[in-house]
Amino acid sequence: MDRISIAGLLLGLVAILGGQVLEGGSIGSLVQPTAFLIVLGGTMGAVMLQSPLPVFLNGMRMAKWVLVPPVTDPERLIKQIEQWSNIARKEGLLALENQIAALKEPFRAKGLQLLVDGAEPDRLRDILEVEISAWEVSQKMAAKVWEAAGGYSPTIGILGAVMGLIHVMENLADPSKLGAGIAVAFVATIYGVGAANLIFLPVAKKLLANIARMVILREMLVDGLVGIANGENPRIIESRLRGYLA
Repeated sequence: MDRISIAGLLLGLVAILGGQVLEGGSIGSLVQPTAFLIVLGGTMGAVMLQSPLPVFLNGMRMAKWVLVPPVTDPERLIKQIEQWSNIARKEGLLALENQIAALKEPFRAKGLQLLVDGAEPDRLRDILEVEISAWEVSQKMAAKVWEAAGGYSPTIGILGAVMGLIHVMENLADPSKLGAGIAVAFVATIYGVGAANLIFLPVAKKLLANIARMVILREMLVDGLVGIANGENPRIIESRLRGYLA
């Protein structure tokens, strides 16, 4: 569980709602279902229009990374590569074939299989780096679904504000309806700007940071496998991989 994400969201909400109370306002005045529907529905509609369905669905699934980030354990990877290197030096590359079945991550299993199959170091690196690049592009496209939502949300909020003002102008003769229209107008703007800067854009940045960490982990794996293929000393491989952690 990513505690800082939860703490950040709660701090932002408490600061805004607390400021509303300190100014003498009511929290209930910020609860406007109409404004919420306009901003959320309009923003999601715009994002769905710009995104292919697989990208949109992947972006929605990735949202859980904000609270439960994917496990990245570089220390464990370094120890695993060092173990493979020792096995390869003592028993040969073919002895690593027994290690493949225990690997749950497809990319890691593919890299080790290429090593066992005797792929040349440069060829091994080229194949795996192409896959890393393609995976990174795919994941970033999904993360940018949230970035796009952060761009559309404030504009949709302004649209909701204009709609509320239109409603106010249509009912100038009936003062009883003016308050609701004005409330929707201003609250829609708050929802749009608040959602963009408290949720959508931070979520996008958090997802991109997680993707960057996972890319580094994959690059470490490639570097380690190439080192094994070149017959390098396990200690040299470990030392080089620890440079990624700096």
